[in-house]
Parts: sequence; structure tokens; C-alpha cells
Amino acid sequence: MNIIVMELRIMKFPLQSFLKRKQVPSKVFQQHWQVFGLCLVSRICNKSTDLSGFTKALIELCQSRHFITGDIITQDSLTNGAIQEYTRSLNLVNRKLPFGLAEIGVCYQPSPPSKHPTACNTVRTGEVEIVSLVWFSSPRTSGQWLDYWIRQRLLWWRKFAKNPSNFTAGDFQDHDGTKGAALYFSFPWGMEPIEKLLNLGDKELVLEHHGNKTNIKGRDGRKTVIPHVLSVSGNLDRGAIALLFDALQLTKNVDSKQKFNQKKVLKLHPQLAPIKVGLDMDKGPTVELRQVCEGLFRNMLEKGITVWPGYLEATHPSLEQLTMKYDEMGVIFTIVISDTTLENGLVQLRNRDTAIKELAHISEVRDFLTKYIQES
Repeated sequence: MNIIVMELRIMKFPLQSFLKRKQVPSKVFQQHWQVFGLCLVSRICNKSTDLSGFTKALIELCQSRHFITGDIITQDSLTNGAIQEYTRSLNLVNRKLPFGLAEIGVCYQPSPPSKHPTACNTVRTGEVEIVSLVWFSSPRTSGQWLDYWIRQRLLWWRKFAKNPSNFTAGDFQDHDGTKGAALYFSFPWGMEPIEKLLNLGDKELVLEHHGNKTNIKGRDGRKTVIPHVLSVSGNLDRGAIALLFDALQLTKNVDSKQKFNQKKVLKLHPQLAPIKVGLDMDKGPTVELRQVCEGLFRNMLEKGITVWPGYLEATHPSLEQLTMKYDEMGVIFTIVISDTTLENGLVQLRNRDTAIKELAHISEVRDFLTKYIQES
């Protein structure tokens, strides 16, 4: 099984060298050119828009003079690019099927029209992060491979979910009638697709290469065949929102003043949590405690463990406030350095998911956290 990762180049504005030569501050132009580029994108994306001669000429000028480059990238066009690279990649794998091409990048696509249209009827562009796998396999096994990727992608989402049943697979039909499957998440407002998996057959591949079937044939055992194209594409923005909804846990909590509060805990999977550890210090000799914190902070960063340096903050909240703050941030462990640490090397370690506090020796903390995250 071969998967080749390609860089997805979306929109470029190669003005930096020009601005430097002209000694023009780049910040003055950067935002204006980005907005201008997006306006052009919105016009081009809307196929029903009747471009005036002036607008069309301006677009052609900007493209020919490289103010804007590349085609407009949509989710469908990602399949942008892999089919065009097919023959080159086929040679890299010795023309042996199956293999895949993976892409990731920002896509610009028209957003649904506003309920309150403006006089100029401007089309808005939506910006989404898309990940795509285009899989080339023999027609004989394409159905099996589609089933395989449906299972694997569903297992991947469920692996990182607190409530795996929120992620399901179901039938899906594309806008042009192509049937396949989709992976759905159960949002509070209903089910929405986060990934789409389609068997596109060989039609687009043949058309792209102008009907030259000899160059696109790959090896399937002893036979040479024209492969079927499987498209697996996911909306990373929607997927990230799905994981956040899945991770959020709301419970009623009674604080120290006997008041009822709604406790919010973001129980992100340990491998997905952006901050693994919150490092703070208790009351005591500030200089000595901070030195211990600095040493442990650097020690964990060397192992790739992301740490929130709470000990550097000007105000030191109570342990209850600290716990609430880190739970809402999705921080997995809270470590508190205190006088006890200076005396015998013990630190207080709190687990976000169990809320259990325990003492551990400072020399063992890094290896414990590394093992916990890796085995999750």
C-alpha cells in the first residue's frame, strides 16, 4: 500500500520581491491584495455571474502578471490535482496498483447566498481546510477498497472520541448523482457529514489524459488495467468542531460557597489535547519554586510534552479556580510545585478525567506523562 503526500498549493500573491525592490512596506499592500484576491475568487467561483468586459480584463491581467496564480480550489477539484499527477506517481511505484495521493490545504468555495442580497450581489467565499486521499486500485478490488477505507476512517474518528457512537457511517449521493458513503457526526442541531467516500470509476482519469489509455494502465498482478478512482475527502474544520462537541462534558458543581455552578470539562483525547500539562506553584519561597518549575518545564519540552507555564502568571488563583481553568482548556494533567517538592521532591499531580490527585516524585513525572500519552 503506497500513499504519496503532495503539497497543495492554493492561492499565491508573489508581491514580496516586487515590494522589496520598490521599497514599499509590505504590510500596506498585504491585506488589500488578499481581499482583492478573494473578491476575484468569489466572482470566478460563481459560474452564473456574468463578468463584464472590464472585470474579465482585470482578472486576466492579474493572472498574466502573477498577482494571483493557480486555479480556484474547491473540494471537488482536489480530486485538483491528484488525477493530473497520476501518471507521474504511477512511475514512482513501478506502475503497481493500488496506491494513493494525499493532499491537504485551504479551499475557497462559494458560500450559500445571503437572505438579504446587496445591490452589487457580491458572492461570498467560504474558506475551509480540506484533507483528501485519492486512491487508485484495480476495478476488480475497488469495491473492497471502498469498504476498507469506510471502516478505517470510521475507526479513526471513533478512536479519538469520548462518545464513539456520535460518529456513524451512512449512504451518500454527490451533487452529480455519484453514490458512495459518508461519515457523519451527531451535532446538537442534527447529523452532518465530516467525510465523503466515493467510487468515481475510471471516467475522469481517462478524460484527463485525453483518452490515452496506454499511459494510465497500472499493474494488477500479471494484468494491466485502467484503475478506478476512489475519493476520500474530509472537512477538517467541521471535524475539529465535531471533536470539540464530543469532548465537552457539562456537570453541575457545588463550589466552596455552596453555590451551584455548571462545570465545563473539555475531555479531549490525550493525543489531541493541544496542552498536555499545566505547571503551577503553590505558596512558598518564590525564587526556589520557580527554579524547580523552570527545570521541569524544560525537561518536559525536551520530550515533546506541551506545557502551560502557569507559574509565570502574575496572579496565582486558588487550586479550585486553577482546576476549573485547566479543565475548560482540556489540559490533561495539572502539576503543582510546593514546599514539599523542595523538601523531598514530591509534586502534586491531578488527572483531568478522573479528578484524582496524587503525589509523584519529580524525577518520574516526565516518563509517566510520556507513557500515558503514547498508550492512550
